[in-house]
Amino acid sequence: MSAQTPQPSPERFFQIANAYQLSAALKAAVELELFTAVGEGNRDARTLAARCGASERGVRILSDYLVVAGLLTKGESGYGLTLDSAVFLDRRSPAYMGGTLEFLLAPTLLAGFEDLAGTVRKGGTVMPEGGTVAVENPLWVKFARAMAPMAAMPSGEIARVVCEGREGKMKVLDIAAGHGLYGIAFAQQSPEASVVALDWPAVLEVAKENARAAGVAERHSTIEGDAFGAEFGEGYDIILLTNFLHHFDPPTNVQLLRKVRAALAEGGVAVTLDFVPNEDRVSPPIPAAFSLMMLAGTEGGDAYTFPELERMFAEAGFAHSEPRQLPASPQQIIISGK
Repeated sequence: MSAQTPQPSPERFFQIANAYQLSAALKAAVELELFTAVGEGNRDARTLAARCGASERGVRILSDYLVVAGLLTKGESGYGLTLDSAVFLDRRSPAYMGGTLEFLLAPTLLAGFEDLAGTVRKGGTVMPEGGTVAVENPLWVKFARAMAPMAAMPSGEIARVVCEGREGKMKVLDIAAGHGLYGIAFAQQSPEASVVALDWPAVLEVAKENARAAGVAERHSTIEGDAFGAEFGEGYDIILLTNFLHHFDPPTNVQLLRKVRAALAEGGVAVTLDFVPNEDRVSPPIPAAFSLMMLAGTEGGDAYTFPELERMFAEAGFAHSEPRQLPASPQQIIISGK
């Protein structure tokens, strides 16, 4: 029997065209604490509606949609959580990520996609003032508060990897620190590490809060300003560039990396965390797709492959760069030696 010829189907087209509904449903469910309500044992639309302060009809339709989307289950006993929603969407979970929607679905980010065709024609964002990297953009305060849960695991892993074999005093600069957790993790990993966080003043208030909460405030200081204009100082053993280089074009990055190299002590390293696609630029899916976000939100940013990043560091005078894949993460770290 010969294989049947594949037939065209509009299904994928409709899935993509209606994808905004999935984001809206997720946002609504998080706001209503629907996943938490299910995790608490509420299994039917009536009890869920009472717990969420919503209409029974609305909760039934939203819950069924989330079953279709793969974020809830439904059986004889009623609605249930999937493994992913139990870990990441139930507020009682230590890995809860619902709060990240405050940043991921922020109007400022979504605005970059309102005229994507125009952005493609231009080759960079059509948003005013440089898009998401506009001076003291309040979006980054929202980022610092909303995205900290996502940094909890990778920050500790990065500190563990980079500190391995290092003893004694350690001076760390955390560029565009945001919530500050990456630098704070070094202070927690090494009792002799001092950390300097650099960011806009309003963002640094969040980093200071987190340093106090982590019990390392006495070894945590700040520099106010942007990475291109602020004076770093010198003698750093480690300089962190977490989720930063992708916002800028290669010449701008090389300019910054020369400044980073000059601030490093002999034997010091720059540690980059980023979405790094393969050289085919279409895999793995999450790092490869990240380029579109940079196109929509920045004038020249991109998701850079390792060879592209390696060339930038080499042009800035770094001797070598080594990639490391983070476990259970779509991101890589790159350790570049002076």
